[in-house]
Amino acid sequence: MYVTTDHALRSTGVESVLREIADRHEIVDALHRFAFGRDLGDHELFRSAFTPDAEFDFRPAATKCGLEVPLMTGIDMIAGIVLDPRLHTTHTVGNCRVELDADTARLTALVEAQHLPADDHSRHALLKNVYAVELVRDGERWLMSKVHIDNIWFTGDPQVVVGN
Repeated sequence: MYVTTDHALRSTGVESVLREIADRHEIVDALHRFAFGRDLGDHELFRSAFTPDAEFDFRPAATKCGLEVPLMTGIDMIAGIVLDPRLHTTHTVGNCRVELDADTARLTALVEAQHLPADDHSRHALLKNVYAVELVRDGERWLMSKVHIDNIWFTGDPQVVVGN
């Protein structure tokens, strides 16, 4: 009897660890879906990263770069602004930290974002930003419900970021 109970406890412990590893992977994947979707202009992939009522707050980073942008609320507004076809981007996501709490999570990451006008790659803006993201579980997938972006440094012409 003891062996069976011990085995059951070990199995449950292993399952719990595997579930946490899978969750952590899926949480970071939400930010990757956002970045890759933006960079490739893949609207479906981009939208798959967010809850329908998500908030996307780029205002802290924009302010440091001398820009004004609105608080973006709802996936339609976020996609309509962020997926601007006049802009080419590449995002590199790193230094990810995940905090899990049942069906909610927080993700902090450093993201380097290169922005270039689609019709003039001689101009650019390169930003190093801190992303603070709140996520919710949606079945096996995690979705970003709030994204707060602050800037550490930038170089180049920040007007490029807003399509100017």
